[in-house]
Amino acid sequence: MPDFAHLMTPEENAFLDMMTRFAAEELAPRAAETDETGAFVHAQLAALAETGMMGANLPEQWGGADISAHALFEAVAAVAGGCGSTVSALTAHYLATDSILIGADDALRARILPAAAEGRMLGAFALTEPNAGSDPADMRTRAVREGDGWRIKGRKCFISNGGVADFIVVYCVTDPEAAHRGISAFVVEKGTPGLVPGRVEQTTGLRGGHVWELDFDCLVSDGNRVGPLGSGFRTAMKVLDNGRVEVAAMAVGIARAALAASVEWAKSRIIGGEALGRRQGIQWMLADMATELNAAELLGHEAARQRHAGQRFTAAASRAKLFASEAAGRIADAAIQIHGGYGYTKDFPLERYARDLRIMRIYEGSSEIQRNIIAGQLLS
Repeated sequence: MPDFAHLMTPEENAFLDMMTRFAAEELAPRAAETDETGAFVHAQLAALAETGMMGANLPEQWGGADISAHALFEAVAAVAGGCGSTVSALTAHYLATDSILIGADDALRARILPAAAEGRMLGAFALTEPNAGSDPADMRTRAVREGDGWRIKGRKCFISNGGVADFIVVYCVTDPEAAHRGISAFVVEKGTPGLVPGRVEQTTGLRGGHVWELDFDCLVSDGNRVGPLGSGFRTAMKVLDNGRVEVAAMAVGIARAALAASVEWAKSRIIGGEALGRRQGIQWMLADMATELNAAELLGHEAARQRHAGQRFTAAASRAKLFASEAAGRIADAAIQIHGGYGYTKDFPLERYARDLRIMRIYEGSSEIQRNIIAGQLLS
């Protein structure tokens, strides 16, 4: 498989080597138990904080690791290869801190980002609602002036980290007459009266990276406003561009693990006196898996290149997310097939990979939404 070390500095490559070892030694051995019990990944996130990974998406000015978009892609992939639940909670945290980095003033950045980068505060990103998923402009959560602050009322759903987060970036309607230009964002901190987490959703995969329904009827200060009124939709779209590249990295990381397991199985599994991998049918399956994985990696790094260069990378992010999420699902399915009946058991991680990957085609905008974005650019 290709080596992307040339895209990064020696310091970034050293960081990635450390993250790869961390994922193999600290995350992977706990992944099956996390999936089985459904316990939230508190301990894994605390351990990640010690590596600097909780702030890997942030510049040094705000306490972050200040690494390139290429290094961030590979670091997220490394964590994903160790534990899907952990990487889902980590990247949800990035959505929250990216919201503040992109949209907020320096006072709010200084209050939240250094602590978030150190792992002393966990973030959540609250955009999706029961009736506003793929089109955030349909949201109904409102923020109305009340004294010197804002009364936020509404309901959000499928909010990763929502019930345990120390701060939640909540997107609300502040001007119902202005469509998407009437959306603003606010930070709601843990313990705010009127913030009520609902039940943890019982998801098919990523069972240790919990998602919640959240009810809001709470008052926040104007100092918790993320940027100017009406800027929330624009901020959210920029955050989702970042998030789609990270979803691509998550899919790549799990697909790499599935392919590696399949190659090892093909070498060691003896059928009829010879290794399974001597059979042409298996060889072709592995070749197709490797080719699709490489294509996903290249699309991901092209989006990372544009992101790092400061270019508009919306379509590149959509292409990377679309292809990687769908290719990784095919790779995981082929890995189960290569393992035969063993692949369908919980004694092997393949079935968990397949379950964890299924949401990647829905996260941060479904595959169908990504196709709309890509086609819209072509036809504009």
